[in-house]
Amino acid sequence: MKRLLSYIRDYKVKAILAPLFKCLEACFELFVPLVISSMIDIGIRNNDMGYVIRMGLMLILLSAVGLASSLTAQYFAAKVAIHTGKGLRNDLFKHINSLSYKDIDALGTSTLITRMTSDINAVESGVNMVLRLFMRSPFIVFGAMIMAFTINVKAGVIFAVTITVLFLVVFGIILTTSPMYKNNQTQLDKIMKTTRENLLGVRVVRAFNRQQSEIEQFRRENDRLTEMQVSVGRISALLNPVTYVIINLSIVYLIYRGANFVFAGAITQGALVALVNYMSQILVELIKLANLVVQVTRAMASMNRIDGVFSVKPSVVESADVSLETALTQNANSSIGNAPKVSFRNVSFSYTEGSEPALSSITFDVSRGETIGVIGGTGSGKTTLINLIPRFYDVTSGEIDIDGKPVKSYALSELRKKIGIVPQRSVLFRGTLRENMQWGKEDATDEEIIAALKTAQAYDFVKQKGVGLRLKVEQEGRNFSGGQKQRLAIARAIVRNPEILILDDSASALDFATDAALRSAIKRDTENMTVFIISQRVSTVRNSDKIIVLDDGNIAGIGTHDELYRNCEVYREICLSQLKKDEAAGKEAD
Repeated sequence: MKRLLSYIRDYKVKAILAPLFKCLEACFELFVPLVISSMIDIGIRNNDMGYVIRMGLMLILLSAVGLASSLTAQYFAAKVAIHTGKGLRNDLFKHINSLSYKDIDALGTSTLITRMTSDINAVESGVNMVLRLFMRSPFIVFGAMIMAFTINVKAGVIFAVTITVLFLVVFGIILTTSPMYKNNQTQLDKIMKTTRENLLGVRVVRAFNRQQSEIEQFRRENDRLTEMQVSVGRISALLNPVTYVIINLSIVYLIYRGANFVFAGAITQGALVALVNYMSQILVELIKLANLVVQVTRAMASMNRIDGVFSVKPSVVESADVSLETALTQNANSSIGNAPKVSFRNVSFSYTEGSEPALSSITFDVSRGETIGVIGGTGSGKTTLINLIPRFYDVTSGEIDIDGKPVKSYALSELRKKIGIVPQRSVLFRGTLRENMQWGKEDATDEEIIAALKTAQAYDFVKQKGVGLRLKVEQEGRNFSGGQKQRLAIARAIVRNPEILILDDSASALDFATDAALRSAIKRDTENMTVFIISQRVSTVRNSDKIIVLDDGNIAGIGTHDELYRNCEVYREICLSQLKKDEAAGKEAD
């Protein structure tokens, strides 16, 4: 709640004016029964039509001023609610982008999407409703009770008892439904997850003819959400009928008692009509208050869930004494020495605390300008290894150095400027080819982009399109083949001219000839660039200066192709599973 108030505080003037104008509207509304009472007791009793007309015009004036106040209040409330949602959404998106891979894995993508959309929308609606009704409804309820006491004390007691019973009912329902709304949002996360998986994997679902089973799974999740919503809806729906029953019973009792007061001369007929009107106003406002309670309960549950994301502190953070200037100085100083470009020293890593390590006791050095191949079976830890270099994850133990300095001593922005990475899944963004290439380097010139495309073996098919760098890229690069997307992703990494280039199985969709041409071009065009090539193919890594063989998170061997083929059983098995025996033992000629 403190977080939410901090956003509202930025618009505190509007946040104060909105309920004040609503209270002003309520004041005019509370005068209406008194005007009607006066019209009955003076105008109608004395058959004074002039007085009746004047009071009628007074009612029209009160309505007009009340309407103007209401519109003004709703304008201010909407402005505060929308800007609060905007600020909350911006900060949540910024916070999510500060989280490491580990944090996002723990939270879940579908959960984060729900927080960014459904939950923030619920908070927006809650803020809007609170500013409009939180003060107005109680103001009219207690104002009507006070006005009743001014008319007749005994009648006022009836109002006091009625309001007390109503508030007990309202708050009882709040306490019951609040945890139920939280469970509803959790179930909504599950539906979001199922929907997202099906949309992303629609080709796989259809390829295996699993549409019906996926429909059934979605129906089960949806039915579960429906049951939960119906359950909480039934309880929330009690508010209106219970309120009606209590108020109407109170009105019946008020008319019965009021008739006795009129016969006794304690109050006038107009005063009795005013009391009934005040009781009716309480009924209307408590119905509004009931809807407000439902909305606020949902908004509070949503805000708690949003706070849960904000409470997750990034597991990868910069040291307190690291600044960009410090990192630049370190970089300049380190380039003078002879330290390895990348050094792993007894590095171990686990994805979650207490789980089996994905990497264990990894130690090796890489010199500047070397090409390093990383190979191993599925799940051996290849991608995990290279994700530690740009600090997408932090090591569990050990240390990684770049240019002789621990990666943790660099500012994250400067560390990642040194590195160009092409992940396993090539992702392109909607826009033009030029805009996608400038993700690698914001001020990249057309000449630099074209040079990178040529190195990545992508220039020929781009040239065939006939529009150059204005070539349109659809969402996720759907208008390109898998191999084309991979080459464009490689060009995007090369255009920034990084000191370290990481290709994480990024040529898996390329034919052998294009793969060979790509490796040859990278070696030719990337002077002094340290290159990591992660691949399942022996042919892709065999000409590397050094090959690291991983087996179940451990290093099985380090060396050249010939050395490993002779001395490393794991590497020899991989070679023989892909190449003929004499080809594996010989040298490949590009």
